[in-house]
Amino acid sequence: MALSAGSKAPDFSLKSKHGDSIGDVRLGDYLGNSNVVLFFFPLAFTGVCTTEMCDVTAGLGAYEALNAKVIGISVDSPFAQDAWAKKENIGITLASDLNKKTAAAYGTLLEDLGGFGAASARAAFVIDKAGVIQYAEQTPTPKDLPNFEAVKTKLAELN
Repeated sequence: MALSAGSKAPDFSLKSKHGDSIGDVRLGDYLGNSNVVLFFFPLAFTGVCTTEMCDVTAGLGAYEALNAKVIGISVDSPFAQDAWAKKENIGITLASDLNKKTAAAYGTLLEDLGGFGAASARAAFVIDKAGVIQYAEQTPTPKDLPNFEAVKTKLAELN
């Protein structure tokens, strides 16, 4: 079961590919300066995940206007995420939870997704500048998208 609003957000350090280099994405680097939106998604190169991340990319300006950094997290390698982002013009930060520890910490890890093994459920979290989860949603099925408007409404309340 996903963490709920009011919980302290678990910190993480995940790998992300930017250009020719691999760097770390840490929740703690953003705290104190901006709110953070985490979108957990099951797998790159799948239809619903592509729709979700393309929709988030198209609306990135709205999240930035609400003083939020957006991070997409999946169990794919940073290399797969980078290839997918280039193919689909995904412009948000993608972070690799290849060891599945972050999905487990947030309560979104599914033991087996359709016979493909462990992957994250689709979920959205809004984390305030103090590191407290202010909005948490795990969708009923991996085919359902999170409520993007509810995420933006919560961000507006935090500003």
